[in-house]
Amino acid sequence: MFASASPQAGRDPWSDETEPAGFPPPRSGPGFDDPVGPRKRRPRRSGGGGPSVYSPEEDDEFDDEEEEEEIEPVEINQRLSLTVAGFAALLGVGLVLGAQTTGPGHRLPFAVVIFGVQLLFVLAWTMATRPPALLAVAGVAALTAVAVDTVAVRAAEPGLSPLLYVAVAAFVVALLAQLVRPADRRRLTDSLGTTGVIVAGVTAFATLIPLGRIPAGTQTITIALTATALALAVARITDALLPWPRLAPQVPRGAAGVVLGAMLGTLAGSVLGSFLVGFTPTSGALIGLVTAATAVLADLAVGYAEAGRLMAGEPPTLWIARHMQGPLGGIALAAPTAYVVCVLFL
Repeated sequence: MFASASPQAGRDPWSDETEPAGFPPPRSGPGFDDPVGPRKRRPRRSGGGGPSVYSPEEDDEFDDEEEEEEIEPVEINQRLSLTVAGFAALLGVGLVLGAQTTGPGHRLPFAVVIFGVQLLFVLAWTMATRPPALLAVAGVAALTAVAVDTVAVRAAEPGLSPLLYVAVAAFVVALLAQLVRPADRRRLTDSLGTTGVIVAGVTAFATLIPLGRIPAGTQTITIALTATALALAVARITDALLPWPRLAPQVPRGAAGVVLGAMLGTLAGSVLGSFLVGFTPTSGALIGLVTAATAVLADLAVGYAEAGRLMAGEPPTLWIARHMQGPLGGIALAAPTAYVVCVLFL
């Protein structure tokens, strides 16, 4: 060993405690390795019993499963579905029989029947939707029914234009009635659709009167309302027996009833078209298909609207009014549809 060599030879002068000048001290720990701190990682099992492997996608899937809440499907009341089916059938039969009483000089009896149905519509929809200034809206809708029925009976030529004018005026009056009280004014924007639906539904029923005054109009009413009532009844009966597949957990309706109702309504229209003068199975099937499909979809839309109100926290209203909404809304929408089909295609 050379005399000049020491035990410290060959070692860096900063290896023990000192640090080289101009260099920061080394950093370690969670603050250096992971700026956001330690994370809880869930292992994912690999196939074949191998070691677990971490995957970032596993965290996202696990969090989604924890946040997602299971929604229990609403139970379907079989007796209630059968009762609504019977109401739809009786409503259609009453309107068909009332249409047979109309004639060139005898329009008033059918107008009285339609007015009774319009009052049922106003009662059901105002009680179920609860628009602001409920009594005022219901009163305006009832007066609208009287006005449109009178115009439809006394008009020199059958048409929809006079009815539309009355409907627009009634809608404006109903909105003005909701501006009287400050509490009603705050809900005016939300009630525009509800008020419009009530006024439009009352006017829609009145379109059956001018339809009965045009050639082949009474036969069209017979085919359309028979197909509509049958489609609504079959859809509800199917919901009571086979509500599958469920369209939504919150809506007690099944897709099988909607499809089967529209199909049987089309079949009924085709059968009636083969017996009525001036119609063929094809024309009857066309009327039945359009009106039946329109009615069952309107009935289904009412169910979705009711489920939306309940999910929004609104208290349930009179149960009989809620369940009358669907058939009344379906037939109300089928009436002007039948008029348009008769004028354009027959």
